[in-house]
Amino acid sequence: MRKMLGSQLKGVPQAEQDKIFSMIEKNPEFFQKIAGEIKTEMDKGKDQMTAVMEISKKYESDLKKLI
Repeated sequence: MRKMLGSQLKGVPQAEQDKIFSMIEKNPEFFQKIAGEIKTEMDKGKDQMTAVMEISKKYESDLKKLI
């Protein structure tokens, strides 16, 4: 999973990548839930970026707590 996500984060500074990986490792169920909801939105026909933005806004306060 780390390699797959790393390929999606090309161009992101290593320190930021490490921060993201740390958040995911500490809360895997939360991020799995988000990924599932993004997939559901994409299955409905939305593009990936739109789905990510909508779900991110939905969980914005929870994500801010993790930072």
